[in-house]
Amino acid sequence: MKTFILMTKLSAGDAQLVEVSSKLKGRARSGNSWLEQIKEQCPEIKFKAHYALLGYWDSMHIYDAPDEEVAAKVSLCARAQGAVQVESWLAIPYDRIVRLSEQIKCDED
Repeated sequence: MKTFILMTKLSAGDAQLVEVSSKLKGRARSGNSWLEQIKEQCPEIKFKAHYALLGYWDSMHIYDAPDEEVAAKVSLCARAQGAVQVESWLAIPYDRIVRLSEQIKCDED
């Protein structure tokens, strides 16, 4: 399995501070609907963590998937549920990067 990070940005209307309580309840229902859709369409996905963010991105979801095509389905489902912007990243464990760097031969000047 590979680890992926899904970054999502919601529509500007969802970020307004008017009627915050009802919007948050609606967002929770939408988020739960999205998770159910993922479980149905991509049962091989294993979510590790979900975070709400204070910054450009509104949320970050960390999950394991067997390959990039399954990760693409996750991104497409997020778009279908109303995320205006979606970006998926492949996350490589740091110890694997260290091992890869040890394999690279560089000319010393």
